[in-house]
Amino acid sequence: MRSLRTTPPLPLVFLLMTAGAFGTEWSVKYNQQEICALKGSTVFMNGTFTHPEHLTVTETFWIIDPVQKFALSKDPEYSGRVEYLIDKQKHFSLKLSDVMKKDEHQFCFRIITNEEKERWTGVPGVQLRVTELHVEAPEEVTEGQTADLTCKTTCSLTDPTFIWYKNGHPLTTKTIKNNQLHLQTVSSEDAGSYSCAVGGSQRLRSTAHSLRVRYPPRDISVSISPSGEIVEGSSVNLTCSSDGNPPVKIYNWFKGSTPVVEGKTYSIPNIRSEDSGEYTCQSLNDYGERNSSAVLLNVAYPPKRVSVSIRPSGEIVEGTSVNLTCSSDGNPPVKIYTWFKGSTPVGEGKIYSIPNIRSEDRGEYTCQSRNDHGERRSTAVEITVMCKLILICYAALDEFLELPVFKPNFLTFILACCRSSKEHLVVHQSLRSNSGGQFSHSDLQQ
Repeated sequence: MRSLRTTPPLPLVFLLMTAGAFGTEWSVKYNQQEICALKGSTVFMNGTFTHPEHLTVTETFWIIDPVQKFALSKDPEYSGRVEYLIDKQKHFSLKLSDVMKKDEHQFCFRIITNEEKERWTGVPGVQLRVTELHVEAPEEVTEGQTADLTCKTTCSLTDPTFIWYKNGHPLTTKTIKNNQLHLQTVSSEDAGSYSCAVGGSQRLRSTAHSLRVRYPPRDISVSISPSGEIVEGSSVNLTCSSDGNPPVKIYNWFKGSTPVVEGKTYSIPNIRSEDSGEYTCQSLNDYGERNSSAVLLNVAYPPKRVSVSIRPSGEIVEGTSVNLTCSSDGNPPVKIYTWFKGSTPVGEGKIYSIPNIRSEDRGEYTCQSRNDHGERRSTAVEITVMCKLILICYAALDEFLELPVFKPNFLTFILACCRSSKEHLVVHQSLRSNSGGQFSHSDLQQ
């Protein structure tokens, strides 16, 4: 050890001899010659000393740098931050609180004795280095890659245990080796703000480092506005939402497998029944593309394309059965059908049946279809009823027809629809015959 004295130093041989004459020599031994401390932490500098036995120690204190002679505790820069500790076994300690970067000095222990010329400074002293924690890591990494984050210092801390935090919460499930955090197969969930600390000084964390993860679009969803039932003629907006880094800027819309438009929002200002169907949104960024699940647009509308079919088709003969069937398109489907003959309602139901049609059933028929959003009537269909023909002799029907009496050798026949009263008789054709003979009604009926 070298010493600093208030008088010029004596030759080394003299000093050793002087020390030997009194039995014990001067010595100051520090536990550590160099200490690395975290900014804001509390540091202890420890050691032991000896002195010649004939001297009495009157004062001990610490100085910074060997040239300074006044006590550290008297320096305004250290006021309230230093504390001296010493015991009878000549162990000494300096406690320095709230370490700052400007505290990077050599700290020396100085001894004052009862003799003016016998003073001692332990040099070289303890060199203090001050560091902050700093996270060294890439700013951005692609999903699926690996990433290493390193907790860096400007000097070597003594046996540190590093603790890692993500978004302010300690990490316990990641691989931590020495001062390094290893992220294996990075996913988007690894994006966040990372910081590190040293065990025992958790409050002295590093500045947070933001890690961004690049990944293709995900969580693609489509929202429909307005919500609820969609009625024909209203305006509808489909909006695509997605998560991606970098953010998605290209959106493609499909109806089924057919592309329809581009953009984050697909607007249909006057929706029609033809717009019903399944829609999907495709989101793209620099790292890939993904489609949303399909959403169904179900457009409600009143009945349309109302039509009537007649069974059997072709000529309708009196006495047969006829069915009129109403067909229509509507959403929700039509459940109420009303039948009209002319303007008179005659029945309800999808099918209007006439089991034994008569001539008075002839006329124009229409079907009115109705659902929750309106009603519509079909175009009229005409039903013509053909009568069953009977060949009748005038002579046989003289009373019924009130016809004039003809000569027996001159018979007149008619082709007529048989009715129970003469008011319903329709004459279709008259036949003249010069043939003689008698004919019964059964003989003439065909």
